[in-house]
Amino acid sequence: MKGELQATTQLLGTVVAVQANFYQVQMDLPGVREDFSTNLPPLLLCTRRARLKKIGQQIMVGDRVIVEEPDWVDRRGVIAQVLPRSSELDRPAIANVNQILLVFAVADPPLEPYQLSRFLIKAESIDVDVLLCLNKCDLISQEEKEEISDRLNCWGYNPIFVSIQNSINIDQLATELKEKVTVLAGPSGVGKSSLINTLIPSINLRVGEVSGKLARGRHTTRHVELFELPDGGFLADTPGFNQPDLDFAPQDLVYYFPEARERLSNGKCRFSDCMHRDEPECVVSGDWERYDHYLEFLEEAIVFQTHVNHQANPESTVKVKNKGKGENLYEPKLESKKYRRISRKTQLQDLEQMYRDEE
Repeated sequence: MKGELQATTQLLGTVVAVQANFYQVQMDLPGVREDFSTNLPPLLLCTRRARLKKIGQQIMVGDRVIVEEPDWVDRRGVIAQVLPRSSELDRPAIANVNQILLVFAVADPPLEPYQLSRFLIKAESIDVDVLLCLNKCDLISQEEKEEISDRLNCWGYNPIFVSIQNSINIDQLATELKEKVTVLAGPSGVGKSSLINTLIPSINLRVGEVSGKLARGRHTTRHVELFELPDGGFLADTPGFNQPDLDFAPQDLVYYFPEARERLSNGKCRFSDCMHRDEPECVVSGDWERYDHYLEFLEEAIVFQTHVNHQANPESTVKVKNKGKGENLYEPKLESKKYRRISRKTQLQDLEQMYRDEE
């Protein structure tokens, strides 16, 4: 059976975990997994061909790979080829992602609009679909839920309200994940690990308690890992983080707000390089709820871009001055040789030289 499978079938799989130079690969093996009498395990621990290392081929979680030399008894194999990726994320490092599942809680901890906005902007910058899930809906009234829903609809999102504890709308969420590679993201303590345990009962992730002092959960995830969903597809659990970095170009930020994109689609700013702050005849600036978020995120993106430019060119002509209270001021740098104050010693030496010349 082993020789027959190798001779007639190209073995394909998905990398579900990476640790050092070893890769857990979930094998496809259609028709085999339903017949466990064949004793062919679908999960293999693989190394990679030396050729892949020589050409600098990185292997990421989510990669589709071709596996050779499978040892079905010891559950081992060798990755011979990495197939082309449809998408690629840097942080977390995952390939072939279809969507981001952003999980927040509406209570315990309470929903923070600024924090939610920050996560949404980061998710939008990844250029994949964004699915917003709000957990613990059983802790708020129907009226509160409608108010939150209306508010987020104005932001451009249609959230799915769920309760993991009471199994509310879990089936609806599972349908959205079917046959897709989904990255799970969100702050600590909102129920991400509990959600994975609910969607995939065969696994048992460690769930941390919510900190009473901060009303946030302790980080329980240490590395990126893909979990196969019962109805097809994968869910990626990522290391917890509370404030994602806004590491993108300032001019791109406006396109990560659906409300701003709509304004731009209905009109055009007077200046092509408009940053949508205080420029005249700007179609973006104005009366929309998250405009203040845009201005704050823009300042942070400018700081990031300035840092990147300085790393690439230490002689950058722009410097950042901290004004306090999180505000920054951007000023041109003075040419050091042109504006540097002459030392007293140098002045005395110049005077002495001048007297000698006169003599």
